[in-house]
Amino acid sequence: MPTLRQFQYLVAVADHGHFGRAAQAAGASQPTLSHQLRTLESRLGVTLVERRTQGAELSPIGREIADRARRVLVEVKDIRDLAERASDSLAGTLRFGVSPTLGPYLMPPVIAALHKERPDLRFYMREGIPDLQAMELVKGAIDMLLGPLPMEGENLTIEPLFREPLVLVAPPDHPLAGRKKIDKAQLFNAPVLSLDRRHHLHRDIAEQCRLHRMNLLQDYEGTSLDSVRQMVASGLGLGLLPALYIRSEITHGGDIALLDVDGWNATRSIGIAWRSGAGFADEYLTVAGRIADEAKLLLNSASGSIDGD
Repeated sequence: MPTLRQFQYLVAVADHGHFGRAAQAAGASQPTLSHQLRTLESRLGVTLVERRTQGAELSPIGREIADRARRVLVEVKDIRDLAERASDSLAGTLRFGVSPTLGPYLMPPVIAALHKERPDLRFYMREGIPDLQAMELVKGAIDMLLGPLPMEGENLTIEPLFREPLVLVAPPDHPLAGRKKIDKAQLFNAPVLSLDRRHHLHRDIAEQCRLHRMNLLQDYEGTSLDSVRQMVASGLGLGLLPALYIRSEITHGGDIALLDVDGWNATRSIGIAWRSGAGFADEYLTVAGRIADEAKLLLNSASGSIDGD
């Protein structure tokens, strides 16, 4: 009969398309991985991997078996977690995915509080594009995912946590900077900068540009919130930055100005997800609650500093 370890090797080759990288990811030597895959092929009576000079590619039946094997491996992990939960609370290393537009500005106080309460719980933080991390969550590569909604994935529990304001900013010498209660009509055709379109934030900003008839610039897309901020400061255009980033990184009288637009209420929705069959689902819900509570505290303090700018 095939073994779980052989299935792990097959999934690793499916993910990396290369025997060496797959072996490294699976914590095995390349000869061991190759031998075990040939044994698996012999036991199943089919060719799973097409070996090439520059790498490895799964056969059609290999891809289908790898997809099913991946689901089996995730189920086995969740069964182990469920068994551990019967005798202990959440401990060990929690593999936590988070959007780079959110994690650095929200998670440090959350992790500090949780570490104080649960010293045996450690966080392995992975920043990445939310859509790609949702796929990693489904595959079992991470345990939880914090990021902008919507999130999509098979058999995921998704909990909305809070709404984060998006703040309109400009260079300090912009004609609108320093004005009180800017009329929305003054935003007509204003150039706006954003992150690249792989990020949820790009979609949120595009929607605000549509609503307020602003011009989303296509030729200048930032790779991080800092890069957007720097382009705004240089005069390339306006920007929409999340409130938690503003609270963490922007000081009064800094390189950008916060615009006070009458009736401005742009926000983005933040949520958290985990696999529905996860053994520690109840514990994950507790972690989610801690994050939501901390976010509300930070946003309340951010609101005061933004309103007072």
